[in-house]
This record gives sequence, C-alpha cells and structure tokens, in this order.
Amino acid sequence: MTERKLLIFGNGYSGRAIAKLAVQNGFSICITSRTLTPGLVDFAHAENAIADSTHIITTAAPDEAGDPVLNRYQAAIKAASNLRYIGYLSTTGVYGNHDGGWVDEDTTPTPQSPRAQRRVEAEIAWQQFSAPTDIFRLAGIYGPGRSMFDDLRAGTARRIIKPGHLFGRIHRDDIARGVLAALQTPGTGRIFNFSDDEPAASADVVVYAAALLNIPPPDPVPYEEAVPNMSPMARSFWAENRRVANAKTKATLNLSWAYPTYREGLAAILAEETGQTLP
Repeated sequence: MTERKLLIFGNGYSGRAIAKLAVQNGFSICITSRTLTPGLVDFAHAENAIADSTHIITTAAPDEAGDPVLNRYQAAIKAASNLRYIGYLSTTGVYGNHDGGWVDEDTTPTPQSPRAQRRVEAEIAWQQFSAPTDIFRLAGIYGPGRSMFDDLRAGTARRIIKPGHLFGRIHRDDIARGVLAALQTPGTGRIFNFSDDEPAASADVVVYAAALLNIPPPDPVPYEEAVPNMSPMARSFWAENRRVANAKTKATLNLSWAYPTYREGLAAILAEETGQTLP
C-alpha cells in the first residue's frame, strides 16, 4: 500500500484530534504551527511538507486578507504531485439565520456576519482551486477541556433563556471520525455538515451538565437581560437560529455519531475527566 501522508494546517483543538485518529488509521502526520514547536512544521516553511503529502486538511481560519493557506501556498499545493485529497474545515455559521428552520448540505449559504462571509469566500476559493476540496461545516465544537463543565466549574456558565432558540453542536472526536471517514471514502468537492442529531437550547445543556456534576445550575437569565453583557461574537451567535441536518453527510460517509446528542457527549467527557468507565 502506498504510504499515506497527511498534512494538517493548524495545531488547534480539532487538528490535534484528527491527527491522533489518523495515526491510528495508518497515516503519517505533519502538523503546521505558527509558533516554533518541536515536532511541528513551521507554517512559514511548509513547502517540503506540502510536496510530500498525499492528503491535506486545513483548519486555518480566514482573515481580512483571505485564506492564509491559499494565500501563501497555492502554487506549492498545485505542484504537489503526490496529493490526492484536500479537506477544509469551515463552519455551519455560513448558513446564517433561518428562524429555527432546517438547513442541509444543499442549502445556499446566507452569511450574516463578516466572520461568516469570510468563511464563505474561503470555501469558494478552495472549491475553485485546481484540486477539488471537501468542505466540512462544523457546528459548535465541544469536548474534553472545552465543554459546559469548564464554564460551570469556573462560575462563568450562564443559563440564558430564549424560547425557540436552538444550537447545533459536534463533539471533537466525531469531527475526527468524520474527517477520517471522508479521507477514506471516494469523492471530492463535497459538502459535509458536522452537527449532532439534536439541536438544543443552550439552557438545556447548562442544566444537564450541572446535574451530571451534582451542582445546582445557575439562575435563568432572560435573553434580553443577557445581551448587553455579551461579546460581539456571542451576540452574532445568538442572533442566528437554525437547525442543521446531517442525514446526507452520515449516509455519504456511512457513519453515525458516537455522540448523537449533548447528553452522550457530556457523559463521555465527564467519564474521561474523572477516569470512570461508561456502562
């Protein structure tokens, strides 16, 4: 079998999870970083890693200048003779507001913030690139070290009540499983929705996580009272309301999420953090 060499642009939360699972599936791995880190490839000098790669996953977010990987390495990627797959991690935020209605992989993006607009532009840039690129649209990412448990323990969790408002989520490990499935499933230029099976109110997640920790949840706060204290990013999240369907994604990749709702995901996180074994 030809050696499979995966280059991951970005040493972030999702990138590290993808790398770990890829190694378990027989890939050799290179990961870029903007800081000089032993064992990682300097983002500013990734030409050799690109030339050697058979697969590329990019997790780098675009900025006002566009996609940083394409801006710097478009020619190098185009010249990579061994390359046979590219995947780009985007966001379900590109769908914009649908007043609680469903969107799916075929829904036309209607971004409503500059950040989401930059994501759409980056998706288009990658899709128009000479190598067809799979687009992974991720819902709110959570997992060990990045969950409602952390906010509750820190005393920063807020139980905001906005009737009818729902969020989609995806566990870090399901992101890795889905990306690895795409790497090994024929086809390119596809759109995947990585969102769990049950869009849920933020307050429901807070209450459930508090119950698992055996602590009282924070007092409920009406959305209208919470807005003045929100960051601009939080306001943009709460201004949009949609339910993200994933049936086409799961059928194409022939997988089911390990954590189909926040309940399974939170229970697994707590078990991992406390060293327990799930029944």
